[in-house]
Amino acid sequence: MVDQTLSDLSDMAFATSVVVYILAMSLYFAEFASGKATDNAAENAEPARATVGAGGVATKEPGSGPVVGRLEPEPRKPWSERFGGMAVAVTVLGVLVQAFSLITRGVAVGRAPWGNMYEFGSAICLVAVVAWLVVLYRQSRAVRKPTTAPKLRGLGGFVLLPTTLLLFLSGTALYATASQLQPALQSYWLWIHVSAAIVSTGVLMFAGVASVLFLVRLRSENDPGEQGRIGGRLPSSQVLDRFAYRATVLIMPVWTFAIIAGAMWAEAAWGRFWGWDPKETCSLIAWIVYAAYLHARATSGWRGTRAAWINIFGLAVMIFNLFFINIVISGLHSYAGL
Repeated sequence: MVDQTLSDLSDMAFATSVVVYILAMSLYFAEFASGKATDNAAENAEPARATVGAGGVATKEPGSGPVVGRLEPEPRKPWSERFGGMAVAVTVLGVLVQAFSLITRGVAVGRAPWGNMYEFGSAICLVAVVAWLVVLYRQSRAVRKPTTAPKLRGLGGFVLLPTTLLLFLSGTALYATASQLQPALQSYWLWIHVSAAIVSTGVLMFAGVASVLFLVRLRSENDPGEQGRIGGRLPSSQVLDRFAYRATVLIMPVWTFAIIAGAMWAEAAWGRFWGWDPKETCSLIAWIVYAAYLHARATSGWRGTRAAWINIFGLAVMIFNLFFINIVISGLHSYAGL
């Protein structure tokens, strides 16, 4: 039994979340494009000075800041910082709306809201955006430099770009109406195995974006002529490399658990743990690629560019597994298609 009212409400919330994310992405890119000149001005600004004149009265030197003892109006924030603050607020709004969409879809059908490609893709995007907000929050608290926060926020546009594209594909080409699960998916393993796969894919998507931006930033650092372009506005290559590495290290056990849980579900459903189904094989290849990335990242001579390319290749395998394996190739997981 499907609650059509809640299903329609879920679809409306999904469409709204896409619009909200597009707005947030535009604000992130607006800050990214306009923030550099303002940040340099802030860095070069001289501190306020006051001198004591005759009679011990504080006077203000030309070009100095506010005088002690006098109420000065608070300086207005530059437009780049306003764009960044609005972008984060709009992103949080988008997360709430998208979470509401998934929850209402689950309530409407009385099951976990990731039983088809449309729901699965939406959940992955939600995890990717939440992962980005967590990184931004932690880094903003850890780093106090005034020029660091805008550069960190500038990554938001690059995170939301693939996220919005995937959401658009999920809501159009991959859309599926609210319905009950096929018998093969009616198991408690859906909550365990698929949720672990969703969290893993979302976080690995963020890690892959960080590695792509790492290569862009590294090129800028190696070529002074590139400083004024996109790469020069990004955080340092060390910061981006650290983002990608820590995200992968954190989520690798979850991805490992997702594969093991899938094997246990296969044994319960089909009577064998492993049958080299295309989905199983591609998931194992992705695990091997990410294990190779972690090994390369810790090996002298492979850190940096080589390791980043391995991480990007891992993301490509995950995308191939998500779309091509589920939609084009016929296998035991074909029931989870459109």
